[in-house]
Amino acid sequence: MRQGDFVTRKSYGGDVMFKIERIEQLKAVLRGVDYRLLADAPLVDLTISNPAEAMDHPRSSSPEFRESLRRLAVAQMQLQEKNQLSLPHKQKAEISYFEVPGKVLHLDGDPTYLRKSMQIYGELRIPAEGFYIPESQMAEALHRLLPQIKPNIVVITGHDGILKHRKSGGPGNLNSYKNSQNFVNAVQTARQYERNLDSMIIVAGACQSHFEALLRAGANFASSPARILIHALDPLCIAAKLSYTSVKDTISMLDIVDLTVTGLDGLGGVETRGSYRMGIPGIMHAHSEEHA
Repeated sequence: MRQGDFVTRKSYGGDVMFKIERIEQLKAVLRGVDYRLLADAPLVDLTISNPAEAMDHPRSSSPEFRESLRRLAVAQMQLQEKNQLSLPHKQKAEISYFEVPGKVLHLDGDPTYLRKSMQIYGELRIPAEGFYIPESQMAEALHRLLPQIKPNIVVITGHDGILKHRKSGGPGNLNSYKNSQNFVNAVQTARQYERNLDSMIIVAGACQSHFEALLRAGANFASSPARILIHALDPLCIAAKLSYTSVKDTISMLDIVDLTVTGLDGLGGVETRGSYRMGIPGIMHAHSEEHA
């Protein structure tokens, strides 16, 4: 058994597919393939799965996940139609306009999830910049990236999990989590840069993260109210909805829940204004280039 192998845990009935991040003596540190879960397990508890099985794992091509992506694409079209309807009715045919969807800064503790997320942002025409940053370095990275990128929406995610052998209290204690403290530090850093919850929207957390602590730190939306596993792309679903929701509209988690795989047990948050703006008249690219 080596770093990079795909495995499941016998003691959990093989319910979640993992990739071995590293091996420490007789124990492996594991990162979920489909869920944003960080775990460890004795090597004797692991069963190897080949990469083809990992890609075909029911969770990664599950009907729930495919349906979530389909709903996300439909929601995107509906938002664009709604934004167009805000134009004066009599002049719709004559008015040209341009769109300024909210810009996303996506920090991810998993390079595979980051690549998939950036692909979907591209397909949905959402301006996004993504960076693979280990969870422990996210707060420091935000000091540098926020002034440089000036995003409307910040996604802070990666892997998390509740420690199996908790030495310092129950689920109310941040020390009971693998990365929740790192996510809280990152959210606090972001809020020092921009305090207004509508000017910069923060989506934070991963599997089983300390939901209440993330909201207290300043996140608009976070995981995980019921301390459950969240799907790898659930944070992206929230960011995508916010990017194309007009600044004139306020949305709550109830407006987003159907787009996610794990629902209100997995994600929650506070009412927040969208970050999409319409510009009039439309920009003539060729004309602009001639006079550049």
